[in-house]
Amino acid sequence: MIDIRKLKELVRLMVENELTELDLKDQEETVTIKRGGAGMPVMIAPQACAPPRAAGADEDAGGGQSADGADAAGLVAISSPMVGTFYAAANPDSPAFASVGTSVSPDSVVCLIEAMKVFNEIKAEVSGTVEKVLVQNGTAVEFGQKLFLVRPT
Repeated sequence: MIDIRKLKELVRLMVENELTELDLKDQEETVTIKRGGAGMPVMIAPQACAPPRAAGADEDAGGGQSADGADAAGLVAISSPMVGTFYAAANPDSPAFASVGTSVSPDSVVCLIEAMKVFNEIKAEVSGTVEKVLVQNGTAVEFGQKLFLVRPT
């Protein structure tokens, strides 16, 4: 795992030199850091290989039925853009950012994903109503894993 002091130094150098993206690779890991529009650095993710899927384990197999048993016809998935830990709320005493029945817009924060001690706000990027929350609070998530199903408006 990358040393947090090194990471902070890299972010400082990015800001000082007005860099928007930085890729680091060594023998053990690959890390990509991107700066957001407001000058705030955002950790994208250490890149990892996804485990192989078993043959016939498609998520949409079964005529619109997803692997979690929900009828996904017409629903849009909000997927994790990184590997990390899923948090439904900003802290344990706060209400969840999004739950079943919550109306979201493209800029609505629906959860946080912690990656390497950096908390990243995940936005809906779609307008609609949350129909299903697919991940439990505090659970590890993978890149591309479906987090929510939204019925678009």
